Amino acid sequence: MLKPPHAHPVPHLITPLPGPRAREVIEADGRVTSPSYTRVYPLVAARGRGAMLEDVDGNRFLDFTAGIAVCSTGHCHPRVVRAITEQAGELLHMSGTDFYYQPQRQLAEKLAAIAPGPHAKRVFFTNSGTEAVEAAFKLARYHTRRSQVIAFLGSFHGRTMGALSLTGSKPIQRRGFGPLVPQVTHVEYPNCYRCPRSQPGSACCLGTLEQLERLFAHTVPADEVAAVFVEPIQGEGGYIVPPAEFLPGLQRLCERHGILLIADEVQTGMGRTGRMFACQHWGVEPDIICLAKGIASGMPLGAIVARDEIMTWPPGAHASTFGGNPVSCVAALETIALLEEGLVENAARVGDYLLGRLRELAPRHPQVGDVRGRGLMLAVELVEDRVSRRPDPRAAAQVMQRCFELGLLVLTCGKSCIRLCPPLVIGEREADVAVELLDRALADSRLSLRESSG
Repeated sequence: MLKPPHAHPVPHLITPLPGPRAREVIEADGRVTSPSYTRVYPLVAARGRGAMLEDVDGNRFLDFTAGIAVCSTGHCHPRVVRAITEQAGELLHMSGTDFYYQPQRQLAEKLAAIAPGPHAKRVFFTNSGTEAVEAAFKLARYHTRRSQVIAFLGSFHGRTMGALSLTGSKPIQRRGFGPLVPQVTHVEYPNCYRCPRSQPGSACCLGTLEQLERLFAHTVPADEVAAVFVEPIQGEGGYIVPPAEFLPGLQRLCERHGILLIADEVQTGMGRTGRMFACQHWGVEPDIICLAKGIASGMPLGAIVARDEIMTWPPGAHASTFGGNPVSCVAALETIALLEEGLVENAARVGDYLLGRLRELAPRHPQVGDVRGRGLMLAVELVEDRVSRRPDPRAAAQVMQRCFELGLLVLTCGKSCIRLCPPLVIGEREADVAVELLDRALADSRLSLRESSG
């Protein structure tokens, strides 16, 4: 059985939202926490099991956020909880930077074994995705002795200074923090839905590779470029699946110029797209892979997995006090075991089913411009109309809020997408419930927008 049974059907709402206890927490929170946190609706989580999340008032929600694609094996999977509990009773911390312990070595061996491609691999552990990107950034510059780096518009790689310099998602993330790390250039990420030369879903858009070649010919010498950072499927940028030729073509271009190809699989990795790593959909072996989010089912952990001949930095060149913490490592080992025992396959199967159900919604809702994704990394893009394809952020915000009111937890991404990234344990029943609630939210939002504009 992939998920624990629920005592009540999900959703199960028993108070107005937010409930009285939630309102108390939100009021107190507002007095002491950073205003930079982006709380999008008044959810105060108390406990979770599988794809169910319960708030402090006892309301139960169907969670299609998984803690922003983190709780890959569902909330509090009993095997993961048991591994964490047993390890916590033996050793909480001893810093893998300076000492040795078994869980870190075991996890490094496992990640090196499952990473795509035949080359030998080495692993460096961090606490988060942005730290993994920072480590990859430093390693690329150290190994190649080159300074220039290329990333993509719409990308999200994190908010620490090096990762932020690569991020090209939203101005609010960069405004006021300059100067950032220099010698980072952004180019367009291929998006067939937005390409004026193609129909949605076609694979003719190779303009990005041409743009890179022009860049090398005019302003950024290829022999000074250390790395290209790329999300195999853009996450915060709108769950954009690139055309089939893009990643293989990008890998060939990098190989031709001696540039490292770094895949940011923080959101796409660990089974999310129906393969262990998203780059495997296109048969690509990156030089470095950045991991975090779903790697440890909710525990803080990140990693970079690099080809052995690339991880050439000496002792002391980079380190992390807590990265590869033994408790997080055993959580990751149990997570990977569950992924290999069927959750990756489940993500592919249920993801295909959910994608089909979502596409059935489009004819009934004119604001649905596109439905896309792989596995359980899916998005519904909302537009003002299907002719102009102009994104409609207001509609996306309203639909997200209405889903919450109905008991379905979703988030937005890109300019106007509803993102669906549930735990990988869901089945077709949960997929059906989510589609039914999204159907209602889309209808309610269209009516609300029509009334407010009329």
